[in-house]
Amino acid sequence: MKSSWWKILTIVLLAYTIIAGLLLDVPRLPILNETIRALYFHVTMWFGMIIMLLVAVIYSIKFLRTNDLRNDDIAIEFTNAAILFGVLGIVTGMLWAKFTWGDYWSGDPKQNASAIGLLMYFAYLILRNSLTDVHQRARIGAVYNIFAFAAFIPLIFVLPRLTDSLHPGNGGNPGFNAYDMDSNLRQVFYPAVIAWTLLGTWVSITRVRLKRAERKIEDKLINQL
Repeated sequence: MKSSWWKILTIVLLAYTIIAGLLLDVPRLPILNETIRALYFHVTMWFGMIIMLLVAVIYSIKFLRTNDLRNDDIAIEFTNAAILFGVLGIVTGMLWAKFTWGDYWSGDPKQNASAIGLLMYFAYLILRNSLTDVHQRARIGAVYNIFAFAAFIPLIFVLPRLTDSLHPGNGGNPGFNAYDMDSNLRQVFYPAVIAWTLLGTWVSITRVRLKRAERKIEDKLINQL
């Protein structure tokens, strides 16, 4: 039970995020209106994704220092979970854009940069799967993962701010903090970030355990042969 407290917390926070995110009052902002509730899903999933990518980079560095495949297991599974959250973030963002900007995809710099960032990580998965040697795959994947993260952060946080953008907080458009001075959004936003991050961690850890169990089974079969 002691080791499961954070899983219980994950379920509680996810339930709170969904229920409160759909039912609690939100600021009535021009154009956004009720669609601002997408903030609790679209933006918070991407915050969780960034945190998981950071964890993946840390364990990629640890693998390069130790050559321990257990570190690579964590790096790849946290990256997989982050990519899933990134895709969900893109989809929820497209739905939000449809109701506020009039189209699912308007070629906004933030949208384009996010899509390019995800494509970089799809390439990471393709590169890993193209290599058959386990240690070579882990080593090359670790190096790629580190450089991909170093490129991803300025791609989605810096470059869109240097040009005109419809996205809040970019291209001279004020962020939500400038609108919501009474912090109505924060009482759901921050718990949602924690909830999605914990869910991604849960999924990643489960997949890591499965991967290690499969490796043990394969090693036993090889030894028997």
